[in-house]
Amino acid sequence: MMRLVLWRILGALPNLLGVVVITFLLTRALPGDPAAYFAGQSASNEAIEQIRSQLGLDRPLPEQFVDYLMDLARGDLGQSLSTGQSVGTEILARLPASLELTLAALVLAVCIALPMGVMAAVRQGTWVDQLARVVTTAGVSLPVFFTGLLLTWLFYFVLGWAPSPIGRLDPSFSPPPTLTGFYLIDAALAGDGELWRACAGQLVMPAITMALFVLAPIARMTRASMLAVLSSDFVRTARALGLRPGTVLVRYALRNALLPVVTTLGMVFSFLLGSNVLVEKVFSWPGIGSFAIESLTASDYAPVQGFVLTMGVLYVLLNLLIDLAYLLIDPRVAMQA
Repeated sequence: MMRLVLWRILGALPNLLGVVVITFLLTRALPGDPAAYFAGQSASNEAIEQIRSQLGLDRPLPEQFVDYLMDLARGDLGQSLSTGQSVGTEILARLPASLELTLAALVLAVCIALPMGVMAAVRQGTWVDQLARVVTTAGVSLPVFFTGLLLTWLFYFVLGWAPSPIGRLDPSFSPPPTLTGFYLIDAALAGDGELWRACAGQLVMPAITMALFVLAPIARMTRASMLAVLSSDFVRTARALGLRPGTVLVRYALRNALLPVVTTLGMVFSFLLGSNVLVEKVFSWPGIGSFAIESLTASDYAPVQGFVLTMGVLYVLLNLLIDLAYLLIDPRVAMQA
């Protein structure tokens, strides 16, 4: 187990280095001059050049890149010119909000898509199968930002069922004591039921928006994998031995069909990390996605680089968790590794 973990981590280091290089070059190729932006429209050329020199932007790119690598080696992601705070501090403060939203959407999508895919495979060709196709097609066809705006208009402005899309918590409440950064967990640990319900209410709409976007790949992969397993010899043998249908379906069929589904979950999680940038802007969610968009608009390089590097590290950790999940689902994977 530990050997597999170390091997995966070592194998991911070149990928992370590639992410660092590409991000550094792309941010320098973006239009706009951060020195001119922060100097102001009425600043003289001398003032702009002075700010550019203070930021180190007047030096050659190789020197800037070497300095950036040395800062990364010390754990320094730079300083945000927009907020005046350390990028690492900003990311650590905003990352729990993005992860809470992403994980809530993923759990919601799995709870809906997995049973939907199983039922569509068991009742292939019936109205259940057709309904699953309609739901998944509609979810993947609508852009995620349009879905968020549509749900906000319907459930907040028209019906009045949802709270206002103004972030993680209504201004009438105080945030829970910070222990994990996840409001639902912190509110539960504080024993404040009213605060927990307020946090959950603000989370529902953006989580549903993101969950609808990733229902299709999970449900379709579950259906296809279940169809392949249900027609296999060992399932027919289990049925011939007189085992209960539920036992055959869950213990034998579903477990053997989970490997491709888990792989799809890894891809879906990557999609969610990318799509939460738009959802955070629609619902004023104070995550790292909205922080990256604001920094990109201001030509603030350090936060954008820190955001992309954070996403790269999360992808590596996610792939590692998927490999470990393979071992739990099918121990034969460890023998092949």
